[in-house]
Amino acid sequence: MAKRGGFPGGAMPGSMNNLMKQAQRMQRQMEEGQKELETKEFSATAGGGAVEAVVSGKKEILRLTLSQEVVDPEDVEMLQDLIMAAVNEALRKAEEASSELMGRMTGGLGGLPF
Repeated sequence: MAKRGGFPGGAMPGSMNNLMKQAQRMQRQMEEGQKELETKEFSATAGGGAVEAVVSGKKEILRLTLSQEVVDPEDVEMLQDLIMAAVNEALRKAEEASSELMGRMTGGLGGLPF
């Protein structure tokens, strides 16, 4: 069979240019979304509110608040468990927001020829 004219690989230069513009636009949107996410705070509590952890979108602990009644020198292990539970839940919330952002940004990639 004789190959008809056209561009190598079947792609037209205009569509490749559009694809590059779309990728650059998506990259800018992702960078803006990431910056916005980094400014957000995510909080969680444990022990009925006795321990509160607040983390940033950068997944750094910003604040850790303990109520006086939870500070029992006889039961340090419980306090440690409550702190870990609150921090881990706050980090999960930050990760969930990050994943949601990435899902929104990459949702339109299904039609790209990769």
